[in-house]
Amino acid sequence: MSAVFTGALPTHIGWVDWLRRELAPSHDPKVRTLILIGGTVLCVIISMTLQVPQLATSAYMVFFISKENKKVTTLVGVVGLIGLTIGIAASLLLYKFTYGHPELRIPSMAIVLFLGMYASRILVIGPLGFLVGFVIAVTQSIGELQPSPEKLVREILWIWVAVAYAVGLTVVLNRLFLPKPAGPPQQRPKPKSLFVPDAFTNPAHVRFALKVTLATMICYIIYSGVDWFGIHTAFITCVFIALESTGATLRKGILRTVGCIIGGLLALFSIIYLVPHMETIASLVVLVACVSALAGWVATGTDRIAYAGLQIAFAFFYGLFQGYAPDTDLHNVRNRVVGILLGLIVTALVFHYVWPERASDRLRDVLRQ
Repeated sequence: MSAVFTGALPTHIGWVDWLRRELAPSHDPKVRTLILIGGTVLCVIISMTLQVPQLATSAYMVFFISKENKKVTTLVGVVGLIGLTIGIAASLLLYKFTYGHPELRIPSMAIVLFLGMYASRILVIGPLGFLVGFVIAVTQSIGELQPSPEKLVREILWIWVAVAYAVGLTVVLNRLFLPKPAGPPQQRPKPKSLFVPDAFTNPAHVRFALKVTLATMICYIIYSGVDWFGIHTAFITCVFIALESTGATLRKGILRTVGCIIGGLLALFSIIYLVPHMETIASLVVLVACVSALAGWVATGTDRIAYAGLQIAFAFFYGLFQGYAPDTDLHNVRNRVVGILLGLIVTALVFHYVWPERASDRLRDVLRQ
């Protein structure tokens, strides 16, 4: 585990006092939490009213895109929309050659994912490369689920709609209601190249991309081999918890596990005790607002706990939203949690045993340079 995270853990104080300090109220987290609540509630109303699929994805995008200030949120939103659009278009083009041919589709998934992860390390705008590779790989992974090319194209285009409108809504809400930072804006030097200085000389970039691809494809082969697509969240988990060092990856994995358990339990409780009594969208909106408030408050906390808030929202939304009508099926909650845990375990093993990258080693390299 990284030294930064280890040092951040409470040593001389109790866990309760540490959590109280981390979640101490301040003005900025309150405003950001209210924006997250408003965004998720609007996504529920829009998707339910217009019957836009992938409601869980739309609601989670509000958390994923929202950042600490307007400028960063807008930049992430614009880059995200560009990456999403390029990825969807490239995936549809790729399906002209891979649909109905798993012997072509599965290797192409691995190649595209590797290129995306590699680009995320060597490009100055790394998130763009990450998003393009991730979107193509994810949309290629659902190819065997649709019985016809027409339904597959419709499913992929609906994914674009569900993500795009949520990203746009999140950017607008942050631009309207997020206050400007108190201090003067920091001027960062403009990059002189599209690539980072050690883009083509540091073997760690290639190794990182290979490790992420290996972990992701292992999970894909596992849930495809046992015909259990419900745990496909393992695919997403492997990509999103992968960081630049083993310690940071494990730290993110721990936060993801804790958040996943909390969000999954909240979804389970809601499906058993609350959803059966819901008759209108108003009651669902109240439930979503309450859980979004909890997840948003954690997500807007310090870096030591913020990722857990994202995972509370992720597990709750993907466990609760199973269609346009109340549903008491518990299989989805179980499948999502199992998938996340599978992705966490596989990623931890791969990053621990295959070219382990220690944070101390990277710091030593930087100091040497």
